[in-house]
Amino acid sequence: MPKKVDHEQRRRQIAGALLRIAGERGLRAATMREVAAEAGVSLRLVQYYFDTKQELLLGAVPYLGEQMSARMVARIGEESGGASPPPPRAVLEGALTAVMPLDDEGRRLWRAYNAYFVLMLDDPEFAARVGAPHHSATDRFLAEHIARAQEAGEIDPELDALTTAAGLFTMAQGLGSGVMAGHRDGPAAREILVYHLDRLFRR
Repeated sequence: MPKKVDHEQRRRQIAGALLRIAGERGLRAATMREVAAEAGVSLRLVQYYFDTKQELLLGAVPYLGEQMSARMVARIGEESGGASPPPPRAVLEGALTAVMPLDDEGRRLWRAYNAYFVLMLDDPEFAARVGAPHHSATDRFLAEHIARAQEAGEIDPELDALTTAAGLFTMAQGLGSGVMAGHRDGPAAREILVYHLDRLFRR
């Protein structure tokens, strides 16, 4: 009998190769042939699942979101010591440090996300096809836990949870850019983030 092919696994394998290239050398280096070589498959197989490079770029977006979500879950678990449910402060610190380039994985994901960001700036049609950015979902996620902390009396209830979440996420992204540009190192960037979280939770 012919071997059954797991098409989802194949797509994930190819998309993962694209994202590794994007995280190391950017999206311009990610030709269909380069992706095939990185994935260890034929160019014909890449083209079977993704007709064009743009379709490949679009197809990899959900997998990039999955990788970042998994990183956030892991960092939240570390910050909370495995507590269930994790305290809001641990959720915020874990999620926000996850999007910062504080280790090799963080730097790879940062480069991949920013490679997409640059592409979306240059190609409005591509940006429209990508749809709502991942950071919108992250803002809402953070806002939910800020609201939890407000209900518990840990954060000023007068603050707007979604606006506060957006500000924290934007700060984490800016700190990450500073790290990548060499303006400060990872520990210094994290210290700034912790300072602002301490002030937020100082009640």
